[in-house]
Amino acid sequence: MQPILVTGGAGFIGAHTCKALAAHGLHPIAFDNLSRGHRDMVRWGPFVQGDILQRADLDRAFEQYQPKSVIHFAALAYVGESVAQPLAYYQNNVSGLINVLDAMVRHGADTVVFSSSCATYGIPDALPIAENARQQPISPYGHSKLVCEQILMHVAAAHHLRIALLRYFNACGADPDGELSERHDPETHLIPLAVDAATGRGPPLQIFGADYPTADGTCERDFIHVSDLACAHVAALRQLNNGGETLTLNLGTGRAYSILEIVSTVERVTGRTVPVIRAPRRPGDPAALVADASRAKRLLEFKPKYSDLETIVETTWRSRT
Repeated sequence: MQPILVTGGAGFIGAHTCKALAAHGLHPIAFDNLSRGHRDMVRWGPFVQGDILQRADLDRAFEQYQPKSVIHFAALAYVGESVAQPLAYYQNNVSGLINVLDAMVRHGADTVVFSSSCATYGIPDALPIAENARQQPISPYGHSKLVCEQILMHVAAAHHLRIALLRYFNACGADPDGELSERHDPETHLIPLAVDAATGRGPPLQIFGADYPTADGTCERDFIHVSDLACAHVAALRQLNNGGETLTLNLGTGRAYSILEIVSTVERVTGRTVPVIRAPRRPGDPAALVADASRAKRLLEFKPKYSDLETIVETTWRSRT
């Protein structure tokens, strides 16, 4: 079986992608320092405990498994934390990627699928957001991802790498088979916070701002199920390995849901009330973010299977009870 090095393979999206790779007959090698990942989420291939900031750890993984392809998830990914700790974000996300690319070049790997983000767009000029929209990130996290995209393009040109830049919108949900869940500490994602508020496992849900120029006054976001994201990574990898050109793709559904729609759906699915606290707007929160996902649909034949809101909430709820 073809070995694929999956950095951050013990994390939320990384673990789901390892499962999807194995289901397609590939051999995922999960590489993770476990600072935010979970060892028990590595179930579909070998595990290498290592840090992308340590060149020797990467060399050990490449020498042992000789992967020709890498899916690179390992990164810090909290917007608020990035504002408070920008140096940590640039060191881990940017320097870490440089180390991964350096190891790839030295060990003869030639294909990389990169976990990017819609945070590279910042506050959009127009909706839906297409891949050629202006990128003007407003957080160190978003800027670190944009810098990584630029580095990847330069290194790919110099060393003939095949690359895919996948810009996620809001990853959510949990494994429909119940084998994997979303576990962040602290949890910052809206849907698990709403579910925890409904079940009493967490505090009331804070709604930041109710005066946005949207249908109900709350922010609207494009939510995509993590299992659909995982399948998109497999499709992008196969496209590159079949001789495809560089890919830059949004991964979303093209449909935005408001915070109040999320609350209503959580209440309907769980049969419980979501207690909420109204709070002022957070600085920098766009009123709405929604992907133009047509390019991924055309180039990868990507059709989300689990990204209707009912399924997202239901799988999240089952994974947390």
